[in-house]
Amino acid sequence: MYNYIGKALFFFIIISLVLSTTALVVSRRSLSGSVWLAGFFANVLDFFYLPIRQLFLKFSDTRILDKWMSSLKNEAHESAFAKTRRRIILAPHCMRALDCPAYSTQTGIQCKSCGKCVFTQIKKDAEKYGYKVFILTGSSYVKRILQMEKADGVLLIACDYEINKVMRALKGKKVVTYGVPMERDGCFGTEVDYQSVLNVFETFKN
Repeated sequence: MYNYIGKALFFFIIISLVLSTTALVVSRRSLSGSVWLAGFFANVLDFFYLPIRQLFLKFSDTRILDKWMSSLKNEAHESAFAKTRRRIILAPHCMRALDCPAYSTQTGIQCKSCGKCVFTQIKKDAEKYGYKVFILTGSSYVKRILQMEKADGVLLIACDYEINKVMRALKGKKVVTYGVPMERDGCFGTEVDYQSVLNVFETFKN
């Protein structure tokens, strides 16, 4: 009996290594073009995320892993996101101006459209394309906002780590996620390529 268990465990390890390695290769290729079975391989990476992340933490950079996974999930979610009708944008407060006059509430920062940062333009264009903007001071706001807003599509503007984290947290929920990674991350003064945001607006306009 132990012999069969040992063989089964051996084959499981081999299959896991093959699947996870293939999924990593596919996710990297998704950065430059379309890939097959994006949803399947995204699920593989989600399943093996913690051990793979430990390997990247030791031998590489975990930001690379999150970048690949976010790109792969965008590929997997593209068709479903295009069918959504009630969309919101979740973006981090670190893109605000340092002297931002806005105040915080239970749904995040309430932008005053003062013109000091990119949120003024994001808010203006988002409304034109049918999105409602929420500026968050932490990922803990996500669940609360989705309880208040009956959205079926969530556009995430954040660093790759946060995009991947929220995508994983909302997996299996009744929303479809899509991400626009920031050009520069950090705790403040972060930036997003605004043309990338506009491209997403245009790609998925209803």
